Amino acid sequence: MTASPAPAVPTDPHALAQAVAAAMWSRDHATQALGMRLDAIAPGRAVLSMPVRRDMVNGHAICHGGLIFTLADSAFAYACNSYNHNTVASACHIDFLAPAREGDVLEAEAVERSLAGRTGVYDITVRVRGGRTVALFRGKSYRLGGEVIAGLAHAAEAATRPAA
Repeated sequence: MTASPAPAVPTDPHALAQAVAAAMWSRDHATQALGMRLDAIAPGRAVLSMPVRRDMVNGHAICHGGLIFTLADSAFAYACNSYNHNTVASACHIDFLAPAREGDVLEAEAVERSLAGRTGVYDITVRVRGGRTVALFRGKSYRLGGEVIAGLAHAAEAATRPAA
């Protein structure tokens, strides 16, 4: 029996962020079910979009705040996991600034503000595509053990060892 080859190790930080995002996306059924799209990914950054559908509108004829929160939280997740370290939210806060309506396309842009040790701080701005800001979200992250794409750290170490 032969051992399976080690996963390819992206050496470029952007390539790593893209590989991690693809791995997360393949398992992220909640984000996909809401019609979100991953529009951009980079180390510590992500942009996701979501069309506001009829089933996302509340009794005030505006997008339900929980769905705006979910879009921001998803962008936060992709940004803080972009280094291939399993990372989760430890706290978050959202301010709703303006309504979104059926037919709007919302974009959530996540930007890393601080990363030290196991914790990070990310700001996510949710806008109507090409227009007004709908919400501001701040997320605090905590890095757990392990990797999003298991084995990449081990493969990277093996690739840097001199051949025997």
